[in-house]
Amino acid sequence: MEIKKVAVIVGSLRKESFNRKVANEMIRLAPEGLELNIVEIKDLTFFSEDIENDPPQEWLNFKQKISDSDAVIFVSPEYNRTIPGVLKNAMEIGARPPKLNSWKGKPGAVVTVSPGAIGGLGSNQTIRIAASNVHISVMAQPEAYIGGIKDKLLEDGVTVDEKTEKFLVTFLEAFKAWTEKF
Repeated sequence: MEIKKVAVIVGSLRKESFNRKVANEMIRLAPEGLELNIVEIKDLTFFSEDIENDPPQEWLNFKQKISDSDAVIFVSPEYNRTIPGVLKNAMEIGARPPKLNSWKGKPGAVVTVSPGAIGGLGSNQTIRIAASNVHISVMAQPEAYIGGIKDKLLEDGVTVDEKTEKFLVTFLEAFKAWTEKF
């Protein structure tokens, strides 16, 4: 069986991020054939066209990790009804210069996680738009908006409850089928 390497991009830098917890749960729950790994974005400097032709090593390392992956999953919060700045910055770095777009042609998916009721709907939709514009083929269904995350973590504060785990397994199985189309 072919193993698909999946870059997981977490759009939150917070140490105790709910999104990182969910990303780690997705890594734990990944079906056979998917190998999920978090690709860090915290050390990326701000994108600037002034340095894209002689980029810092952190950019090159990031772009290489994305290029080496077969697929990508964004796991992100919502900030002010839109995409976190650090995530948008990472998307720009990965996409530039256009001839060296590390995202191009990859299948992708979006999961948004929030303590609020609507689960990051605004961010999810914005990430989908941005991802498609850097040539990621985003899985349409199932959509993943995980609201009320504080009530979905078990007492350890890390592991998700049974219903959320079942949803994540279903989501990852669908994503696996999506990656197999590419």
